[in-house]
Parts: sequence; structure tokens; C-alpha cells
Amino acid sequence: MSNNQKLAINLPLVAILFLWLKSYIAYKFHFNLRIENFLQELILFINPLSFLVLVLGVGLVLNKKLQKIYTLSISLVISIILYLNAVYYREFHDLITIPLLKQTNNLGSLSSSIFELIHWTDVFFFLDVILLFLLALLKPKKLTLVYLVKKLKFKTLCYFAIGLGFLNLSLAETQRPQLLTRTFDREMLIKNIGAYYFHIYDIFLHTKTVAQRALANGDDLSTIKNYTHARYKQPNPDFFGVGKGKNLIIISMESTQSFVIGKTINGEEITPFLNHFIKESYYFDQFYHQTGQGKTSDSEFLLDNSMYPLGSGAVFFTHVNNSYQTMTKKLVENGYHTASLHANNKSFWNRDLMYKNFGYHEFFSMSNYNISGQNSVGWGMKDIDFFDQSIDYLKELSPPFYTKLITLTNHFPFELNEEDRFIDEFNSGSEVLNRYFPTVRYTDEAIKLFIEDLKKEGLYDDSIIVIYGDHYGISANHNKAMEQFLGEPITRFEEVQLQKVPLIIHIPGMKGETISNISGQIDLRPTLLHLLGITSKRDIQFGTDLFAKDSKDFVVLRDGSFVTEDYLFTKETCFKKDTKEVVNMSHCEPYKEQAVNDLNYSDKIIYGDLLRFSNQDK
Repeated sequence: MSNNQKLAINLPLVAILFLWLKSYIAYKFHFNLRIENFLQELILFINPLSFLVLVLGVGLVLNKKLQKIYTLSISLVISIILYLNAVYYREFHDLITIPLLKQTNNLGSLSSSIFELIHWTDVFFFLDVILLFLLALLKPKKLTLVYLVKKLKFKTLCYFAIGLGFLNLSLAETQRPQLLTRTFDREMLIKNIGAYYFHIYDIFLHTKTVAQRALANGDDLSTIKNYTHARYKQPNPDFFGVGKGKNLIIISMESTQSFVIGKTINGEEITPFLNHFIKESYYFDQFYHQTGQGKTSDSEFLLDNSMYPLGSGAVFFTHVNNSYQTMTKKLVENGYHTASLHANNKSFWNRDLMYKNFGYHEFFSMSNYNISGQNSVGWGMKDIDFFDQSIDYLKELSPPFYTKLITLTNHFPFELNEEDRFIDEFNSGSEVLNRYFPTVRYTDEAIKLFIEDLKKEGLYDDSIIVIYGDHYGISANHNKAMEQFLGEPITRFEEVQLQKVPLIIHIPGMKGETISNISGQIDLRPTLLHLLGITSKRDIQFGTDLFAKDSKDFVVLRDGSFVTEDYLFTKETCFKKDTKEVVNMSHCEPYKEQAVNDLNYSDKIIYGDLLRFSNQDK
């Protein structure tokens, strides 16, 4: 082979090849993406290439020194982006977004969770960068490559990349029409346009949403008001005011899902107290969490506003200065003293600012509790000690009062000292799932002791007590271990069913029962106000009374999935609930428009800060 048939190794082209293969391998083994046919596999394979050619192809027009610096720098940055997404996806089954990056002040409390998600095998994400660095250091004459292309021009490369990008998008549209309008389904986006173009699209969306507030007007609010009022369901008149003048005590159980209720491991009940408390309360066994990336803060947003959280980021960070018509403000108007209690940093999830906007009189945070190494584990103060100290604050509040208490011990990565375990760990291939059950059991015991204290202090009979799960604790990345616990395969259908969280409403003097209406966290605000004798008929809210005789039996999750009395829809698949079988999409189509409208109208209210126009009218 003559010298003119050889070419010194081309670093940008090698970097493109390395990153392309690495991205595809990461998609296959580090992201839990379901591929259903050959075309979807092909789209997944080619979708990183267009972006990589465009970005790294710039190095072809640079001189030798700048080419090395540029190629190595860009390769490192892209590798870091891919790696951070893979780590985040391991627990949250989602991609990182621009609004999520604004929540950097949460990182201090996330240290144990982050370390739990980092594996030694993650060196895979940087092997190619190390190899590229070594190649760049070697003399070109020692590394030759068969000259496959006689003359490669940057302009030609750009045309190739753009053409490939359009081909990718066209193929994706055949698999998922109107792909770019369903931004709440990020798994669908990464499967079709890839992680890199997703982040560019995310930047575009973020810029667009910033402009929405400036362009919004009162007519937008009127349209949404007409929509929500047209869907208004008459609440159950038998329950109106049954708790009038009573205190309202809400317990938000961290990461608690319904699959633990009534179940045992090693012959021991996981939630013995809750199992007992359910028998003398109203228990909703078809109640779903509807949170997004804001997790616990999203559940708080749903509770107070009966609106959906955002599909990207947390409302508590992105729209803290909006106008809101919260349940807390309504209670204040009706003579309630309002307080939230959570033994964490007051600025975590921006609570110190958002609570003021929501109308809370007081926020008892970390600084209000005596916290030590002995009464702390994992994320902070143990739940038993938290409730024990919280009862003193409740005793000092003027009735009627509304308090929300947020637990902490049952938080990923579910750490617990040996002496605090009431049951042993589970035995499966997932250490996370194994540790989950003892922390759930610990929270159950903490709530039991708290209820006993309420009785001792004379608060129990004068209070409506609400206990609910805030969001999932075990992500789909632990499905194999969950199959071992549940004793059945976990399909897409089961993944949605696992998003059910407990909801218990204890009303003094009422026996209670189990109610199986399809419902979600968005229904809490209208339900609780109705129980307290406060009407919310004219409010803009997307939920309905949980006790309504004409139940809507319909719930929308933040990712666009929805559940009805007979059908379940998720990831473009329609299931018949009683058989769990896939059925023709026509069965789910009548509900899809409502699901999309609910999410989109709620987003418009938040992005446009539309409730400010309602306040101006007042």
C-alpha cells in the first residue's frame, strides 16, 4: 500500500464512531427502553449520529492542534451529558431537563442518593475519551487508516448530517405521529430523536415557556375556566361539612406505594398499623400519584392547587412567584391557622418561598427541631423523633388548624440502622428493594405512635386525618426484583398499576369503608374542602370530590398515561383492565383528548401565570 493510499488517523471521525457506538450501547443497557420492532431498533441506532456528525465535524476544518483540543473537549462534554442522564435515569426513569438543573440547591441533601446510583462500571462512559486522548498523543505516522474517502468536505458532512436528521425524524413520525407535541413522554423522545437532540429541544421548549407569560391574557384563563366548569362533578352532599370546624392533619408518606398495604415479608406485616387504621377510615385503593420531576413538591402542588405539576422540572422552582388559588388560602379565609412541618432544610424544593405564596402561616423546618446523630439516618431526622417533636407544635396551634407533616425516613436509598428495624430486609437481587420494606415499616410505626399522641393530647377526635403516599419509591429499574416480590411478571400495564399510592381519610364519628373509584392526588383539594364545608365549585381545579356519587373514574398521570374504569393507556398501548390484554386503540381514543387537554390546560395556567388575571378581577 503506497503512502498516498494512507491517511493519518482522523480524530474527529474516530470520536464520532466511538460516541455513536457508546450512545447506542448506553441506550440498550443503561436506559430501560422498550423496543417493539425492527424499525424502532433502527431509529434508536441511527438517532445519535446526526448530532455527533454536526458537532464533531467542525473539527475537520480546524488546524491539527485546535482539532485535538476541540475533539477531546467536545467528546468529554458529550460523555458527561450522557453519563449524568444515565445516572439520573437509574432511579427516576427520566432525563435531566433545563428546569431540573435549576434545582442545584437540593444537591447538598442528595449526597447519599447520588452515591448509591454511581457504579464502578460507569468507567464505560469515559473509555472512549481516554482512548482518544492516547491517540492524540501518538505521532500520526504511527497510526494509519486506509483512505476510504478521497476528499471529505465539511459542507458535505453537514448535508449528510442534516439529511440523516430528517430521515430520523420522518421514521420517528411513522412510529409516533406528533412526536414533538408529547413532551411529557420523554422515554418516547429519547427512543426517537435521542438524548442529544432531546436536550436541544428542551432548551427550545424552556425558551418558549419563558415567553408564554408575557403573551398570556385573560381570555386564555376564561377558556380554561369554561373547560373545568363544564367537567365539574357534583360532590356528594352527604359529606358536605361533616368535618366543619375540625382540624385538618395531613401526613405525606415519603415514597410509599400501595403494593405494601396488607402484604407481608418473612411472615411479618409490612404496614400493620396502616392495615388497622384503614378498617376505621375511608381507604381509596385505586388512588394514583401524579407527580413528575418535582416528586414530593409536585405532590404538595397537586394537594394545594388541584392542578397538574409540570412535565419538566418542579413548579416549586420554576414558578414560585405565580399567583395561585390554593387550598391553604381558602382555609385561611375560613379561619384556619395553617402550618407545614418537615424536618429538612427550609430551602429544599424552595419550600420557604413557595409556602409563603401558598398562604401558610408557619413552616416548621430543620431549624425548629432538635436533630442529632442519634435521631437521624439517611436524609435526616427519623420519623419517630419527627412526629414526637411535632406534637408539641400542634398542641400550641389555635384551632381550627391545618397542618401538613412530611415524613423523611422512607427515602431513597432507604437507609436504616439495625436497631430501628421492625422487620428484616427482603431477599432479592435489588439492594434498594430489600432495604425499602424496613423503612416503610419504620414509617408505619412512627405514624402509629403519632396517632397515639394525638389521642393523648385530645386532638384525635377533633381532627380529620389524611394519610397519603407522595410518589413512587421503587422505580421500574427494579422490576426484576419486584416480580419476585409480587410473584408475577411486570408488564407496562403493571408498571402503571404500581403508581398507586395509599390514601386514608379518617373522619371522626364515621366508620369508613374501602372505596375503589379511580382517582388521584389532583382530587384531594376539592374533596377536603367539601368535607370541611367550604365550597370550591367556582374554582379552577382539575380534580373532583372523591366521595362523589357520579364518580369520574378517570385519572391522568404526568407522563400522559391514564386509567379509566375499564381501560388503561400507556406508551401508546391500550389495555383492557380486567384481562390485562392489549386491545385496539379505539377503546382508549375517547379518553385521550381529555387527558391531553387536562395536561395542556394545566400547563398553560402555570406557564402563563394565568391566575393573576383572576386575582385582578377580584
